[in-house]
Amino acid sequence: MKHPQTQNRRTALHLKDADPDKFRTFGRAKGRPLSATQASLYGELYPALKVDCSKMGAPLSGLERFKETWFEIGFGGAEHLIWQARHNPQAAIIGAEPFEPGVAKALSAVRDYDLKNVRLQHGDARDVLSALPRESLDKVFVLFPDPWPKPKHHKRRLINDAFLKDIHRVLKAGGEFRFGSDIIHYVDWTLTRVHKHGGFHWQPKSQQDWRVRGDDWPETRYLAKALREGRTGHFFHFKKSVPQKRG
Repeated sequence: MKHPQTQNRRTALHLKDADPDKFRTFGRAKGRPLSATQASLYGELYPALKVDCSKMGAPLSGLERFKETWFEIGFGGAEHLIWQARHNPQAAIIGAEPFEPGVAKALSAVRDYDLKNVRLQHGDARDVLSALPRESLDKVFVLFPDPWPKPKHHKRRLINDAFLKDIHRVLKAGGEFRFGSDIIHYVDWTLTRVHKHGGFHWQPKSQQDWRVRGDDWPETRYLAKALREGRTGHFFHFKKSVPQKRG
């Protein structure tokens, strides 16, 4: 059996830009080496939770017993992912994260809370999206993604026309796409592209609708850091439009 640390190093190699037309949308994938405990947990628990992206529909295998299926793209330190899993046992929650320490934190929490409704992908969330069948998700979360602030790097931003097309494809009618950011330029960027897509419904009643977190939106370390540095969080709930019946 290969040592977990060796497996982790090889996994990280696959997180580079293998396809020149598929720009990498995240920063670093490696941090400090995993502790012996984390490496052992990664080697023992991750294989049981790992989603299979090898064929269409495979990420949902084994999740049929849950009433809903949610997907968090880039879960960071896993605070939001684990909070949602603990408070919503009726929902299967898939999480994808390229940063190795974040996956290790999620694995530790899954073990500590004995969670049965979590599945994980250490890697690019777009691989999971591509393997999901049409109208298979009830919610998708993209919370405080890397803003890639330099204009020359905007092509690497996760939110783009192709990504929104994929999100719309996998969401059920009336399903929710939840987006958060503390970077106002990225907020404008996202709203422009959501509006351009035309398949999402968002009609805020007041500024409070995007300036105040709901009770079911726990704070993460990224939001806490933004607030400490004087930035404001923005919170959006887009719904996939329900097709109008003809006649």
